[in-house]
Amino acid sequence: MNNTREPFIRCTGLTKIYRKGDQEIIPLSGLNLVIERGAFVSLMGPSGSGKTTLLNLLAGIDSVTSGELWIGTNDVARMSRRQLASWRAHEIGIIFQSYNLVPVLTAYENVELPLLLHNMGKKERAERVMAALETVALVDRADHFPRQLSGGQEQRVAIARAIVADPPLLLADEPTGDLDRASADMVLGLLDTLHRARGRTIVMVTHDPLAASHAERQLHLEKGTLARTVRHGDAEALL
Repeated sequence: MNNTREPFIRCTGLTKIYRKGDQEIIPLSGLNLVIERGAFVSLMGPSGSGKTTLLNLLAGIDSVTSGELWIGTNDVARMSRRQLASWRAHEIGIIFQSYNLVPVLTAYENVELPLLLHNMGKKERAERVMAALETVALVDRADHFPRQLSGGQEQRVAIARAIVADPPLLLADEPTGDLDRASADMVLGLLDTLHRARGRTIVMVTHDPLAASHAERQLHLEKGTLARTVRHGDAEALL
């Protein structure tokens, strides 16, 4: 892989503190991290290590307590909620473990949802939706509701929804956690394609070493800080 890619995600002293009564919970503490544009990284670590908190900060779903968080030219830590909502709609695609599809909408309509926040006509929306469904090999399921799909198909619809607006950053939270091995391998193959062939930057939280091995780098968090990094070749040797 090209080691000269420009920095895309830059965390400096990134800290998140939750307060519960008089108690402080600190899932992230002074995290320093750089992820290059076009990289595929996995976040691993025990429960409570800060993986999901970091993903939520990268998505602008949660707010930074202190430190800096830059994604591209965007100072995410200092955006207002309104700015974050607009930025997230255009720049971020999110893939959830539980798919989060709307049960009363078809696969087509679920994929179309993010585009309703964009200024585009019905024809362009339709072209984008069908292109996204083609990418995940589900054009023939466009009119099916989530209850008519397998778990693997639901997750592929969720991936189509995440990429339909062509965001540069994909965030995946345990995307294979609810899938059997065959479906998980298909989903991971899609992420590989989006990374290698389409240049997406992907940050994936996972507990599965086989899923993590698809990433160029495995970032291991412990107690809210970066404990170690394993690169792809080293990760293969551990399996």
